[in-house]
Amino acid sequence: MLVLLPPSEGKTAPADGPPLHLDAMSSPALNPWREKVLDALAEVSARPDAASVLGVGPSLAAEVAANVGLRSAATAPAARVYTGVLYAAAGLADLSGPATARAATSLRVVSALWGLVAPDDPIPAYRLSMGVDLPGVGPLARAWREPLAAELDSRGATELVVDCRSAAYLAAWRPTAAPDWVAVRVLRELDGKRSVVSHHAKHTRGVLARHLLTRAAPDPVDAEQLAAAAGELVGSELHDVELGPAGRGARVLSLVVR
Repeated sequence: MLVLLPPSEGKTAPADGPPLHLDAMSSPALNPWREKVLDALAEVSARPDAASVLGVGPSLAAEVAANVGLRSAATAPAARVYTGVLYAAAGLADLSGPATARAATSLRVVSALWGLVAPDDPIPAYRLSMGVDLPGVGPLARAWREPLAAELDSRGATELVVDCRSAAYLAAWRPTAAPDWVAVRVLRELDGKRSVVSHHAKHTRGVLARHLLTRAAPDPVDAEQLAAAAGELVGSELHDVELGPAGRGARVLSLVVR
């Protein structure tokens, strides 16, 4: 099982910790690309028009400025740096025992700066999204496609892929030969009608991720077993679960809330 999450926009900057050391991160084959994006980000973040290039508002000027010093910034495990609705529900920093080991192998964050991030990878807080066209690198989703394919294609061809990413991060890697690639969406049911939700979707995807990491049963190995695992949340976190039919591309697992 491979659970893919997007990074959170909100991040908690570590108050202390060792400086960034890319060799301490998982997926070391991505380090040349990480170096390239890191250098380009630092250069852009020092420019007067940095906020505009990075697609953020004036209120985030301090976070953009902090990008300049990422190489010497304090780091902490990604599970503690990533915050926000999805990560509050997933509770990655609070895992213990078998759930921690399961997360280390089964969960990855797809990142505009690092490519892939495991929960224990030591990273600083940063400001960069996958939709950015980064000078010196280009559109980040396109720039990451080849290196992410080299890292993930073999897993995507043999494992269940539980895809909780947003569209911008989905553009960086799609399984090319996935027997079971499942995109997770969240619907709200009101007066018998169902509609897509956004904010609550982050929470619900986080709930599913935590459930998959902490449940006592073995990992699901296909879409049907994933739907059954999600169904264990019906009556508490969910109202219903629906698995779409097999077809071209990802199957869709709909988590229905009220």
